[in-house]
Amino acid sequence: MTTTETAGKRLLLVTACALIDADGRVLIAQRPEGKQLGGLWEFPGGKVEPGETPEQCLIRELREELGIDTKIDCLAPLTFASHSYDDFHLLMPLYVCRRFSGIPQPHEAQALKWVKPRQLRDYPMPPADAPLIPFLIDLL
Repeated sequence: MTTTETAGKRLLLVTACALIDADGRVLIAQRPEGKQLGGLWEFPGGKVEPGETPEQCLIRELREELGIDTKIDCLAPLTFASHSYDDFHLLMPLYVCRRFSGIPQPHEAQALKWVKPRQLRDYPMPPADAPLIPFLIDLL
């Protein structure tokens, strides 16, 4: 991709988290129908707000979306995705989190599933999320 192909597109910084349970499964959430990319499965996370670090964003989003708490020290950066959509360019760091308190519950009408990394390809994901799967397979 050349610079001119992304010219004029806004850059959107979004964080994502691979929550990992004691059995080595990763939590994915299904975007509600009617939302952009509705029905696709993704890693929990969200848009970084002005004045927020990516880690602060994840802590906030995990609390809002799933009702769980974690700390910055429990978030380990793994990799990132850089993907150009039609009207914006997405930059998405992926963090791994193995330590959190609470049991993830859907707070935004999304379905949740714990999945072994090798099974992640069985779930349709947004174009930016799918390239992250091999990193989780190698990790776990």
